[in-house]
Amino acid sequence: MRLLIGLMLLASVGFAQDRMRMWEEFSGFLRIPNTADDPAGLRRNAEWIRNAFERRGVETRLLEVAGAPPVVFGQMRFSGVKQTAVFYAHYDGQPVDPTQWQGSGPFVPSLRGGRFQDDETRIYARSVADDKAPIMAMLWALDRMIASGGRPGVNLKFVFEGEEESGSRNLGRILAAHKAAVAADYWLICDGPVHQSRRMQVYFGARGVTGFNLTVYGPSRELHSGHYGNWAPNPAMMLARLLASMKDDEGRVTIDGFYDGVEPLSVSERSALETAPSVDEEILRDILVMRPEGSPRRLVEAINQPSLNVRGLESGAVGGAARNVVPAKAAASVDIRLVKGNDPRAMLEKVKAHIRGLGYFLVEDREPTEAERLRWPKVARMDSSEGGYRAVRTSMDLPVSQQVITALERVHGPVVKMPTLGGSVPLAIIEDVVAVPLIGIPIVNHDNNQHSHNENLRLKNLWDGVATFEALFTMAAR
Repeated sequence: MRLLIGLMLLASVGFAQDRMRMWEEFSGFLRIPNTADDPAGLRRNAEWIRNAFERRGVETRLLEVAGAPPVVFGQMRFSGVKQTAVFYAHYDGQPVDPTQWQGSGPFVPSLRGGRFQDDETRIYARSVADDKAPIMAMLWALDRMIASGGRPGVNLKFVFEGEEESGSRNLGRILAAHKAAVAADYWLICDGPVHQSRRMQVYFGARGVTGFNLTVYGPSRELHSGHYGNWAPNPAMMLARLLASMKDDEGRVTIDGFYDGVEPLSVSERSALETAPSVDEEILRDILVMRPEGSPRRLVEAINQPSLNVRGLESGAVGGAARNVVPAKAAASVDIRLVKGNDPRAMLEKVKAHIRGLGYFLVEDREPTEAERLRWPKVARMDSSEGGYRAVRTSMDLPVSQQVITALERVHGPVVKMPTLGGSVPLAIIEDVVAVPLIGIPIVNHDNNQHSHNENLRLKNLWDGVATFEALFTMAAR
């Protein structure tokens, strides 16, 4: 009995030491700034990843084109293995406002709610969930596989990009320049959250995205609202009416042709939606919303339709900074999420036609001239240079799709199968170069505050992610 207790204590100490080593490695990664306005920080991230994979025996190098953060590429090849899989993630993150972060800064990782050994403890830091967690889980899955003497069932390749959060502008160029290196039988896209029920989720497509900034013009300068109100056109009111004209009270977009061309879901895809866990009521309580748009349509149905979202508004000032003026202009930033069958450029053209149909003189990507503002009663500017990419969807019925599902269910039990992820990842950019099945394998918690302040990662999701990648590394071809 004493021997057994002694062995258990030794195992406990070893486990704790191992977890602390892991925490030190992960926290070092999280401390490296990774926003688009810090190219040196992005390169430091790429070098950190390259070195971490090289230490585990992965043949690693940086793929580069001028003016872009490098893509980290790695590979492990094995004799007698039939298939090759690419594991994709990104190491860049969203911008930060340090004043909004509580407890610690965005690049000062902290543990809250317990120790690093505890499942419900959370790590707070920028990109801890989106998307550095999958990269760390892959590293530790390699550690586990090597320590156990396991042998991969597939040849492994890794692609980690540094521009996903700014639109993957150069990813296509980099992949095309190294097409032979990134060739594979399929890609596994390791971005996004697990299902809101906390069950493991696998997705077979993702919505595309495009967007625009819209400015409506009033007087050439701010005017006293007492002297000129009810006489000088108010651009904030004009913009509010213009945006309101784009959606009805049920949330349906009213822009002509907005839903045209949507590719319908297959029988298997519709069945997957019907069997997905229902979490709508729980989410509504959590976000303090009584009734969603399009009720009684479920969330899983909504994300398989295109959407139009106002992501920000600006005009004049509010609160203590408010002034009694007629603003000179008003601006909105809008994103459009696309589903399979939507063309990004065509969707933007439909928006332009809608604005012109309401009597606006619309200029694109430039300021209107004085002559134009004096000639037209309603003037607007639309900037849509951010481009975007289309939606992509892989069939659930492919042998490789079933192979991935089987590997995941051996570890996690029944998984949630989603035809489309609500968020956008650059599947179209990848598909244009490699033209192979693309399947999403997310591991992070759904309530991770990604893209916002206080981004966090639940540690149970990290441990489950390690098991997920070990299962995918060692799965055999069907």
